Amino acid sequence: MIFGDAFVEHGFTPNYGKVTPSDRPDLSQFQCNGALAAAKQIGHNPRALAERIVQRVAHNNIFEEVSIAGPGFINIKLADDYLVQYVMRMVEDKKLGCPTVVEPQTIVVDYGGANIAKPLHVGHLRSAIIGECLKRLARFIGHTVVGDIHLGDWGLQMGMIISELERRQPDLPYFDPMVTGPYPQEPPFTISDLEEIYPAVSQRAKTDDQILEAARQATFELQKGRKGYQALWQHIYNVSVVDLRSDYDRLNIHFDLWLGESDTQPLIEEMLEQLQSAGFATESEGALVIGVTETGDTKELPPLILRKSDGAILYGTTDLATIMQRVQDYSPNLILYVVDKRQADHFEQVFRSAYKTKIAPETLTMEHIGFGTMNGPDGRPFKTRSGGVMKLKDLITMITDKAMERVKNSELASAEPEQLVAMAQQIGVATLKFADLMNHRLKDYQFDLERFSVFEGCTGPYHLYMAVRINSLLEKAETRGLCTGGDLLPPSSEDEQQILLRLVEFPDVILAAFEQRALNYLCDYLYKLASAYSRFYHNHRILTETDLSRQASWLQLSQAVLVVLRQSLAILGIEVPKRM
Repeated sequence: MIFGDAFVEHGFTPNYGKVTPSDRPDLSQFQCNGALAAAKQIGHNPRALAERIVQRVAHNNIFEEVSIAGPGFINIKLADDYLVQYVMRMVEDKKLGCPTVVEPQTIVVDYGGANIAKPLHVGHLRSAIIGECLKRLARFIGHTVVGDIHLGDWGLQMGMIISELERRQPDLPYFDPMVTGPYPQEPPFTISDLEEIYPAVSQRAKTDDQILEAARQATFELQKGRKGYQALWQHIYNVSVVDLRSDYDRLNIHFDLWLGESDTQPLIEEMLEQLQSAGFATESEGALVIGVTETGDTKELPPLILRKSDGAILYGTTDLATIMQRVQDYSPNLILYVVDKRQADHFEQVFRSAYKTKIAPETLTMEHIGFGTMNGPDGRPFKTRSGGVMKLKDLITMITDKAMERVKNSELASAEPEQLVAMAQQIGVATLKFADLMNHRLKDYQFDLERFSVFEGCTGPYHLYMAVRINSLLEKAETRGLCTGGDLLPPSSEDEQQILLRLVEFPDVILAAFEQRALNYLCDYLYKLASAYSRFYHNHRILTETDLSRQASWLQLSQAVLVVLRQSLAILGIEVPKRM
C-alpha cells in the first residue's frame, strides 16, 4: 500500500505500486516497476516519475534503502528491524499476516465429478486434489465455501446397470411391476459386482442394439419414477458412496455436499417449460436447445441441447438445473468448476445459457477451472502395467507401498506397525498431491513415482521431512530447557535474512494463489522457504550456540518457519506426521 498510495498521490491507480520479489537479488530484495508503465500512459519520463515516487516513500522507516536503476526500476531493501517485527506479528496472527477479505463471498467449488457404480480412476485425481485445495485456500482467506462432489448418478449408466441386473436376476422384486414396495433393505450386489457389471454391459451395448435399447428404456422408466427402479437406484447410490468416501478419505479430501444429477430432477420439467414459454429454448430437429452464439465469436459454438428428440436429458440440462438449485440454496457469488480443460466449450455453453436465461443472476460469477492430464513417466496417459486405466485406489496403494519401503529402510523401522502404516499413508499422499500441485494446473505433467517419492528436492516428502526436522529440533530444545519463545533478533547472517524475507512473502503468495487459481505458487514458495531454512540449519549449530539470546532467536525463527510450513501444507491437504 505504501507504493500504491504514492502512485495515487501522483494521479495514478494504486496497481502501479505493485511490489514483487526482485529479479536481481544481488541488487535488491524487492522491486517496483510501475513507474515505467505509468509514465508511458501519460507520455512522461519514467525515471523522473520514479524519482518522485522514491522521494515520497524513502522517509518510511521500514526501508533500509530505496533506489532507482536503469530507466525507472525502483529497487527496495527492507530494514532488518522491520523484518523482525513483521515476522513476530505474523506468527502471532492465526492468519499469518494474511488480511481477511474485506467482502467475504459465498463460493461453491464443484469438484470430484465421480460417477456412481464406477470405480474412481486416475482421471478423477486432479479435479479432487485441485478442488480440495482451492476450497481450503478460499476458506483460509475468509470466504464461505461449499464443496460439492456433483455425482454423476442419473444418466444412461444407471439404465445399463438396472437392465443388466434384470437380465441376470429377473426374479428380483424390483423388476416386478406389480410390486410397489417395500423392497429389501440389503442391496442384491456389492461394490465389486457393480464394478464388474457396468464395464461388461457397456462393452456389449456398443455392438448389441437390443442391449442398448434396454438400457435406454430402463433409464427412461427410472427418470419417470418407476418405484422398483428407484429402489434399486438407491441401493446403487448407497453402495457406491461408501466406496467413494473411502477412496477420498485416504487422500484427505472431503466434500460438504454429496449431491448429484439426480437431485436436480424435481426442477427440470418446470425449468424446461419456463425456458420454452420465455422463448429461450426452441425446437431444432426434434430436440430442445438454447442458442449460445454471440456477436464477435471467432468460432461457432453449437447450441446447448436440453432434451434430445427421444426425450432424454443431457449433462447441460442438469448443469443448468444445478445452477438454479445452488442459487436457490446458497445465493453464491462465485462457482468454480474444477473440470478437465477439454470441457471448456461445454462450460462456455452452460455459462452463456445460464446468464442468457437469467438462471444465473448478474451477481454470480462462474469459472471453469480447467486442468491438464496426469501422464506416466513415458509421457503417455497413466496406465496399469497391462495397459488398462488404473483405479485410484490401486494408485494410492502403489504410492503408499513405495513410502512404506522407504520408511522400513530408515531409522523409523522400529516404530509400531500402526505408526508405520499411518506414516506411509501421509508420505504417500504428500507424494501424490505435491507432484500434482507443483505444476500449473493447465499443464499436462508426468508422474514419476521414483522421482517424486524421494526425501530431497521439490517433492512432498521433502517438505514433510523439513517440518518434522524443525519440530524435532524444537522438542529437543524444550527437553534441554532452552528458551523457545524468545524475541527475534536482527539477522546476524545472510541465511537468517533470507528466511525472514521468505516469511514476509507468505501473505502475498496466498492471495496470488487464490486470485490466479494456481496452487503451484504456494508449492514454489514452500520449496524456497524450506530450502532457505535447510541452508540455515546446516550452517548454524542451534542447540549448542553459546550466545543464549541468539540461540533463542534462532529457535523462534525455526518456530516461525514450522508454523508457515504446517499451514501451507494444510492448505494443500497434506498432513505432517509426528516422525519421519
